[in-house]
Amino acid sequence: MFYYAKTEALRMLRNRRYLIFVVAFPVLLYLINANIYGKQTDDQGVAYNVVLMVSMAAYGALASAMMSSAVPWATERQSGWLRQLQITPLPGWAIVATKLWTAMLLVLPSLLLVSVVAIVQQHVSMPPARWLGLLLAMWLGTIPFIALGLAIGSMLSADAAQPAAMLCMFGLALAGGLWFPPEVFGSTMKAVADVTPSYHYAALGWSVVGGGGVELADVLVVAGWGVVLGLAAAYLYRRATVRS
Repeated sequence: MFYYAKTEALRMLRNRRYLIFVVAFPVLLYLINANIYGKQTDDQGVAYNVVLMVSMAAYGALASAMMSSAVPWATERQSGWLRQLQITPLPGWAIVATKLWTAMLLVLPSLLLVSVVAIVQQHVSMPPARWLGLLLAMWLGTIPFIALGLAIGSMLSADAAQPAAMLCMFGLALAGGLWFPPEVFGSTMKAVADVTPSYHYAALGWSVVGGGGVELADVLVVAGWGVVLGLAAAYLYRRATVRS
């Protein structure tokens, strides 16, 4: 199982689209926006270069979680590789668990790189315990998006999975306020943001950097979405297995 996970991770790291759109793009967006708005502060007095760090790290992690699960899963299912794995001694739960673990590993470059750039270029500074809490919350919070990616990969062909994952990724980023505060678009957009997993996922990080720790409501929403999307992914995986 560990060899399988290592192979999957190395394959994604060789993918130029993953490196550009998932790892490099959030860093570029952070540098642009932080150098324009970084000196301002939000209502809680937190500098925007810190708020933007969380937003862009959340966007990169969300994108990585979905792209590293949806497209490879659909490709393997369509090519017959998943069927080959199913006749090996590797149990079905281990195949899914390996995909989940691999996707979680591939989330780390986005989280870490945006954080390092924030420290080096914007001189963002926080206590070590707060950094650890931030990275841990944002790493574990990607599970719902990985589950969504696996659901897409089980449901669609390889050609359709990529644009579907990208549409979901951009939609969640926009609706969740990762690019712009949802209040900018009015009360309706704020109401939409309140039910999205992406908004509450980023809110975990915003709460930590604000010094207040994670909010229980955000944890419950992210965990709830994780359960719902996880069950959907499991159902669609079993259905795809039966059809295969």
